[in-house]
Amino acid sequence: MKNVVLLGSTGSIGTSTTRVARDLPDDIRLVGLAAGGNAELLAEQARQFHPELVSIASPGKAAELRTQLDGIRVASGDEGLIELATLPSADIVLVAIVGTAGLQPALAAIRAGKDIAVASKEILVMAGEIVMAEARKHGVNVLPVDSEHSAIFQCLDGRELDSVRRLILTASGGPFRQTTIDDFAGITVEQALKHPSWVMGRKITIDSATMFNKGLEMIEARWLFGIPMPQVDVIVHPQSVVHSMVEFVDGSILSQLCTPDMCLPIQYALTWPSRVASDRVQTDFAALGRLDFEAPDFAKFPALGQARRAGEVSGTLPAVLNAANEIAVDAFCDGQVSFTDISDAVGQVMDRHRVIEHPTLDEILDADQWARKTARDVVGFGQAIA
Repeated sequence: MKNVVLLGSTGSIGTSTTRVARDLPDDIRLVGLAAGGNAELLAEQARQFHPELVSIASPGKAAELRTQLDGIRVASGDEGLIELATLPSADIVLVAIVGTAGLQPALAAIRAGKDIAVASKEILVMAGEIVMAEARKHGVNVLPVDSEHSAIFQCLDGRELDSVRRLILTASGGPFRQTTIDDFAGITVEQALKHPSWVMGRKITIDSATMFNKGLEMIEARWLFGIPMPQVDVIVHPQSVVHSMVEFVDGSILSQLCTPDMCLPIQYALTWPSRVASDRVQTDFAALGRLDFEAPDFAKFPALGQARRAGEVSGTLPAVLNAANEIAVDAFCDGQVSFTDISDAVGQVMDRHRVIEHPTLDEILDADQWARKTARDVVGFGQAIA
């Protein structure tokens, strides 16, 4: 039985995690839940799983929850996240909070001796060097939840890194894989939110359309697996059945395959090192018929090149890439900039940044704030984008 704290319980990854917990009541116990603003769903989850502690961003909503949840402690704000992350009974903390809010709780969990399962890209993109160093210092595991990183983790299976030639992340190509570059400027928010393989939140779905998501995953993989950035590649695989591959120095390639379903990598992270029986994911290769692969188009998807540059330079540049992209995506969703303006804005912010090598956490957070302010200036939207 694993005692699990789930940060971000009402989002896409969070609700998938609760499905896994329902499937495996003898293997997974949710002892803590945190949500941003969806108090109604959080209350429903709390009544179902009876955790020790729940937390919500708003103190006012926390007060309301206390009147609804007998026998369950209710916290709020950043303090609530830290209390959950360090809950004595927890074995593992799954961080599924979008944005930078998951970074401090992740570090707090590591320093409290908890394993962490990472579904929030910002944790390793912004502060991968610090997070992995802290994990080594405190002897805890950092387990991937993204399907691509879970696949690599399973293929590596403890093998020595000097046996690895490269990591190959697969990408569906998003909704615009076959759209001509001449039509990119006219892409609408509605079109960008129609992902061909996955059902996800708004931000990550737009990032998949621009392939920023895959770029961020490249940086994640660099830190998570300790592999130099030049050895991290991307290939487009529209069926999203091969979730990623590892090529070894002898030319052998191992891959992990299954029908796309986030419940599987979530389950593997929470039950590792065991494999627990589940009938949720079924893969019929005869019905699939074929698996296709193609090289990514770097002209249509400049985010891939920008992410490689950020990962190779490292320091504070990945945090700047991430923050600038968040602001540009918000501007696009608000109708203030075009689809192609997203990567243009990110490139401008990156070019203006003076990189700090081996930054402290405070320097990373300062770079994040600088990039957000600069990105707002670049997109011409002042302070209106939060």
